Amino acid sequence: MDEVRGSIPLGSTTMPGNSDILVRAEGKLLFNGKEYRCALGKGGVRTDKREGDGATPQGCFAIREVLYRPDKFEKPPHTVLPTRPLSPDDGWSDDVALPEYNTLVKLPYSGSHEELWRQDDLYDLIVVLGYNDPPVAGKGSAIFMHVAREAYTPTAGCVALSKVDLLEILGAADAGIQVCIE
Repeated sequence: MDEVRGSIPLGSTTMPGNSDILVRAEGKLLFNGKEYRCALGKGGVRTDKREGDGATPQGCFAIREVLYRPDKFEKPPHTVLPTRPLSPDDGWSDDVALPEYNTLVKLPYSGSHEELWRQDDLYDLIVVLGYNDPPVAGKGSAIFMHVAREAYTPTAGCVALSKVDLLEILGAADAGIQVCIE
């Protein structure tokens, strides 16, 4: 049985630390003594996340890398975290039947996928979270922190913030930081 601290389950995840990013189910993100507004998945926050359920997974997850649209930024975002520019042929596999499931892929791609070079601004800045990593088919894919819609409408399972807030958080984040969703 998993131990619990607050409502963050343990097991394959770790405990939140004082310098980690804490995301609360009511749409609040706490970091560095400041509270930010955020949008979460339309399916709520769940411990039993599944592909396509629209839920944001509960637990603590490492930040794997920061992806950004170089045509929307004069220079890479200021952060100590690993960054990589996106290109128009970048996608993310959500095809449970293929070995690339829950990984960055190049387009055209024969399987089901998300296009990362979007027409709207939501993926101008993407923080890839270490959820379902290494991937287990059907457990959920493409769990990111990214730019929120203007009205902070629910996501398909990600955590979304204003671009200004996301850049502020990335600028203050230390290497090894976790995002803890409760």
